[in-house]
Amino acid sequence: MHICFSLRPEGSMEIPLQYNHIVQAAVYSSIDADLAAFLHDQGYQSGNRRFKLFAFSRLMGRFQIDKEKGTIRFFDEVRLVISSPVDQFCQSIANGMLTKGRLRLGTAEAEVEKLVVRQLKVGEERIAVRTLSPAVIRKTLYKPEGGRYSCYMQPGEPDYDTLLESNLRKKYEALYGQAAPEGNVKVRRLGRGDMRLVNYKNTVIKGYTGVMELSGPTELLQMAVDAGLGSKNSQGFGCVEVVER
Repeated sequence: MHICFSLRPEGSMEIPLQYNHIVQAAVYSSIDADLAAFLHDQGYQSGNRRFKLFAFSRLMGRFQIDKEKGTIRFFDEVRLVISSPVDQFCQSIANGMLTKGRLRLGTAEAEVEKLVVRQLKVGEERIAVRTLSPAVIRKTLYKPEGGRYSCYMQPGEPDYDTLLESNLRKKYEALYGQAAPEGNVKVRRLGRGDMRLVNYKNTVIKGYTGVMELSGPTELLQMAVDAGLGSKNSQGFGCVEVVER
């Protein structure tokens, strides 16, 4: 399920340019306290992996960047999309936002004008999606002298499909408590895409933005659409929408 919130700043809304953690905090503060504690402290588990099973987009609207101050100022309507396969989460975030009527993003506030709920049902084994926030696929490599580092990847690179499919299977198992359906997930970029850098709490993360074709079992494609592509979804990465090809 996708929920698109329309926010209206009073005049304008200025927040740090690297704002993922601010939106994440706003999401947690808008849902039921018990659910927030469960997601933050435990989440949905598959093996030794834990998932929050929600994703959110970049803030979308007319904006101006101040590089010297490291801020971004939004004007007029600002849109935020939040997605999840968990009905309880979707109901909680919708009720919380509407009840409060306002969303605090750091020191800024915006009025919650309206929300639109969309059920993006995957009915075939091949879909096209557009990233609403960068999709993070990475693998851990080890340095010869010791230590390790993250190698961030984009569609078409070796292991990209395998890592994406493994992530989706673990999310499916974490939510439903059973093995995911058989079948491989394949990814093909459609048109030009870019790797974007995001600083999340002083950690630089790379994610791919663009339009991609996904093929594979419908259940895993549905998980990609609702829970997000790749990792770090609850930190503001991998939110996608289905597009007509």
